[in-house]
Amino acid sequence: MKVRDILRVKGNALFTVSPDASLAQALQTMAEHDIGSVVVVSYGDVVGMLTFREAIAAVVRTNGQLENATVRSVMDDCPLSCTPETSIDEVRRMMLARHARYMPILDHRTLMGVISFYDVAKAVVDAQDFENRMLKAYIKDWPAEEEGSAARAAEPQAPAA
Repeated sequence: MKVRDILRVKGNALFTVSPDASLAQALQTMAEHDIGSVVVVSYGDVVGMLTFREAIAAVVRTNGQLENATVRSVMDDCPLSCTPETSIDEVRRMMLARHARYMPILDHRTLMGVISFYDVAKAVVDAQDFENRMLKAYIKDWPAEEEGSAARAAEPQAPAA
């Protein structure tokens, strides 16, 4: 399974913010849309990610005084990214290695979407459920053996000389 398969199911809702936007404005967008991240874009290029992790760290660091904070001052300016052709297994390994919960998907320099660790986990579980159903259906439709051949198969065979 590839990242493009997740994007196809997930849809193309995408939220971006400028690095010079206020942190409060970015957090408002995240809260309004119930999302855990926004992609930081400058002049059409991805320059960072802002997730709830960076936001919480900024709130703690400033004792909740976010009036002058910009997205640039708290964003992850070197986020993980992948392409639509990246395998889900590779994305899972990358996210686990960096403790990343969100990853922008880039086709060359074009932002195609964002996937979350939840999206990856859901895709894996859905694929396993599908495979499980197919195996159960295959076993259920297993051809019945004839009585005579089943009895012969159960009889001990004489060793070959």
